[in-house]
Amino acid sequence: MLKQGSALDRYFKISERGSNVSREIRGGFATFFAMSYIVVLNPLILSGPDSSGATLGFAAVAAVTAFAAGILTILMGAWAKHPFALATGLGVNAFVAVTVATNPGLTWPDMMGLVVLSGVTMLILVLTGFRTAVFKAVPEGLKTAIVVGIGLFIALIGLVNAGFVRRIPDVAGTTVPVGLGFDGKLVGWPTLVFVLGLILTIALVVRKVKGAILIGIIAATILSVILEFTLKIGPSFDGKTYNPQGWSLVAPQFSEWAAPDLSLIGKANPFGAFEHLGFVAATLLAFVILLSIFFDAMGTMVGLATEAGSIDKDGNIPNVDRVLQVDALGAIVGGGASVSSNQIFVESGAGIGEGARTGLASIVTGLLFLVAMFFTPLINLVPFEAVAPALVVVGFMMVSQVGKIDWQDLGIAIPAFLTFTLMPFTYSIANGLGAGFISFVLIRTFQGRAREVHPLMWAVAAAFLLFFAIGPIEAALGMH
Repeated sequence: MLKQGSALDRYFKISERGSNVSREIRGGFATFFAMSYIVVLNPLILSGPDSSGATLGFAAVAAVTAFAAGILTILMGAWAKHPFALATGLGVNAFVAVTVATNPGLTWPDMMGLVVLSGVTMLILVLTGFRTAVFKAVPEGLKTAIVVGIGLFIALIGLVNAGFVRRIPDVAGTTVPVGLGFDGKLVGWPTLVFVLGLILTIALVVRKVKGAILIGIIAATILSVILEFTLKIGPSFDGKTYNPQGWSLVAPQFSEWAAPDLSLIGKANPFGAFEHLGFVAATLLAFVILLSIFFDAMGTMVGLATEAGSIDKDGNIPNVDRVLQVDALGAIVGGGASVSSNQIFVESGAGIGEGARTGLASIVTGLLFLVAMFFTPLINLVPFEAVAPALVVVGFMMVSQVGKIDWQDLGIAIPAFLTFTLMPFTYSIANGLGAGFISFVLIRTFQGRAREVHPLMWAVAAAFLLFFAIGPIEAALGMH
C-alpha cells in the first residue's frame, strides 16, 4: 500500500486526485485491453503497396505500432501526468493509406514524411502557445458538447466492434445506413459475449463494485476463449470470406513468442512528397493531416479530462502544455517510425472509468504495449466483443454531462448539437468540432453578438472551412 505523501504519491498527485495505486494499475490494464486492437488493426490498414509496389510488412508495422504506443504513453504518464494513452490514430492512418494508394509516384516513406512535418508544425504551435490559446478560447458549452460527442463516439465504436450494430450494404432499396446485428438479427456467439459482458459490467457498476470495468473485460475474455477453443468460431473475415457469426477482427488465440521487427524506424522521407507531387499538392495533404491531429487531440483531451475530474473551476486542464507537447511528438514519432501519427485514444476512457486519475496508469499501459511487442497472446486473446461493453458503459458516463449545456442559448445549443451528433455519425472527432466551431461563429454573428466571439475562434472556423473545402480545391487543381 502506497503511503500518502510518499515521493510517488506526490509526483503523480495520486491521493490529491482521489485515487490509489491499485486503481491506477487496474485503469492502466483496462485502457491497454481497450485499445490493444490497434496493434492488429494498424498493419491491416497500412498493408497495401505504394506506387513502387513496396509494402511496410505486417509484422514490422505491428511491432513498431506497439513500440511507439508504449514509449509515447509512458512519456505522457511521466511528463504530463495524465491517464491518457497514445497509439496510431484511426482516421489519420486510413487517410494515409488511401492517399498512398491513389497518388501515383507517392511512396510510404514520402507519406510518412508528411506526417513528420505535420508533427513538427504542431510542436511549434504548442511551444509558441498557440494551441493552448485555441483550447482556452473554446466556450464552455462547446467543451461540454465535445465530452458528450466523444461519449457517443466511444459507445458507437463499442457497438460496432461487437457486431451489435452493423453497416448495411449500399444496395438498391436500402433506406438506413446501419442496423441491428446481421440482416436485422443478432447472430453468433461473439455477439452473445458482448451482451453478457455488457449486462455484467452494468450490474457491477450499479453495485459500485471496485474494478467493475476490468472485471467485465476479463470475464468476457474468459468466456470468449472457452467458446473459441470448444466451438472453433473463427474470425468474421479470414481475408477471403465473410462470416457474420465470427469474431470481429481478433479471434481469441494464443500466439508464440516472436522477436519484434523495428526496421521501419527512421525510414520516413520528409520532403519526398514535395518532389513527387509538387509543392501545392504536398502542402494540402500536410494541411489535412495537421488539422485532423490538431483538433482530434484537443477534443479527446477535453472529454477524457472532464471524465477524470481533472479540469479546474476555470475549465483548464493541469499541465495542458505538456499534454499537447507529447501529442505533437506522437505525430513526429509515429511518422518517423512509419506507422502514422500517434494521438490520444478515446479508449483511455476505459481506464478512467475504472478509476485511473494520474499518469501512473499511463505508465502501466505503456509498459504493457512494450511487453506486447514480444508477447502477442495478450493482444490476440482479447476480442473486440470482450472490450466493447466497457466502451458502451464509459460512453454513458460521458454523455451524462449533456445537462450542463445551456439549451436556452441557441448560440451554444445548436453548435453543441452539431458537435456531438456529427462525431459519431461521421466517425470523426475533427468533423464534429468543425461543424460546431463554424456554426458557433455564424450564429453569434446572426444574433448580432459577433464581438463576443474570441478572435481565435474566427481563425479556427476559417481553418475548418478550408478543411471541409479540401475536396473541391483538389478537384479544381486537377488532383483527382
